[in-house]
Amino acid sequence: MSDYLSVTALTKYIKYKFDQDPHLQSVLLKGELSNFKKHSSGHLYFNLKDNNSVVNAMMFKAQANKLDFNPKEGDEVLIEARVSVYERQGNYQIYVNKMHLDGIGNLYQKLEALKKELKKQGLFDTKHKKEIPRFPKKIAVLTASTGAAIRDIYSTINSRYPLVEQIQISTLVQGKQAKDDIVNKIRYADTLDADVMIVGRGGGSIEDLWNFNEEEVVRAIFEAKTPVISAVGHETDFTLSDFVADVRAATPTQAAVIATPDQVELSQYIKQTELNLSRHIIQIINNKKKHLEHVASYYKFKQPSLLYDQQIQKKDDFERQLNLSITTKLNNALQKVELLTNRINLKDLKQQTLQGIQSRLQLHDSLNKSIINIIDNSKKRLSQRIENLNSLSPSNTMLRGYTIVNKNEQVITSTQSLEKNDEINLQMKDGTVDAIVKKVRCNHNE
Repeated sequence: MSDYLSVTALTKYIKYKFDQDPHLQSVLLKGELSNFKKHSSGHLYFNLKDNNSVVNAMMFKAQANKLDFNPKEGDEVLIEARVSVYERQGNYQIYVNKMHLDGIGNLYQKLEALKKELKKQGLFDTKHKKEIPRFPKKIAVLTASTGAAIRDIYSTINSRYPLVEQIQISTLVQGKQAKDDIVNKIRYADTLDADVMIVGRGGGSIEDLWNFNEEEVVRAIFEAKTPVISAVGHETDFTLSDFVADVRAATPTQAAVIATPDQVELSQYIKQTELNLSRHIIQIINNKKKHLEHVASYYKFKQPSLLYDQQIQKKDDFERQLNLSITTKLNNALQKVELLTNRINLKDLKQQTLQGIQSRLQLHDSLNKSIINIIDNSKKRLSQRIENLNSLSPSNTMLRGYTIVNKNEQVITSTQSLEKNDEINLQMKDGTVDAIVKKVRCNHNE
């Protein structure tokens, strides 16, 4: 009986062997997640399988919190794990330390991380977007020299806007060397003085389009001074080049449409503009004709001499004034010259000046006295005349009892100016009286 082992002992022995084997302490595995469960404790339990085998796996919470993705059923993963035995069930299983998405899933993870970082740096901000010229003269096309993309772009541009010059730059769009070639061709195209640059290729898987997600390519597009249209893949494909470009086109054909005006629409626009311009010119001409007719009817234009007659007369007047002024200034200058040429006795000049000043002061005093006498005499004469005028004033006369007789608003000074039944007006000191003449008596001596 002592030769028989218990199940527990056997399991412990096998576990011991697993734990002591250095080759099982860190193994790298890849496979598909199945029967995936996340326990309330935070530990992960799942199976890792391939086409032929399945192995139980678990990941403790501490390691699970370090994952850079959310694992789910069916994910293809790359795992670093330790192989051991779970004694309770006697099964071997793996204890996962690290886990990453495999293949495409890993690319998507890398894409999202780079996209987040470049967005944080502002490479995708709309403030950096350049406007696509409406009427380009030169377009640089960066794509493979063969394939549907170059044919679609070439034919679309020729059908829409054949006037534009196309610079086709053969570019690697797939493979290990494609990234550097795309960057170099973008920088080269940026030196060609093109109005717009189309960067693109046909559709494909994420691996096929990955070169347009490379950071070097994204930064080359961002740094380009030429406006860039990104046309990578089909409508559902998105790359980081689409986000950094000035405009994103769903397909290469749409990129050609965005870069060029339609010659049919442009022809219609030109015809409409020509029609509007002709109408506007005709309206301007008609307005100018009306204005010209109005100006031509001005009376001075009918007699042109009226425009210059008075100007000629003004010219003659100015000429006379100018001659007179010149003569006057010349005479004054001659007099000054004559005075300067004469020898002047400074003593006599000083004496004459003093005498002149004294004489002026005496004249000033005499003039002031004369003016005062004249003013006083004038005041006396004025007062006398005012008194005489008051004594002869009709108002003063009426105050002494006299009356002024008026007939037909004329003062009557003689009885000979009146007749019987004349209507007269008697003006007294305090009013007027209307009367009718009954009888006129005249002094025969007069």
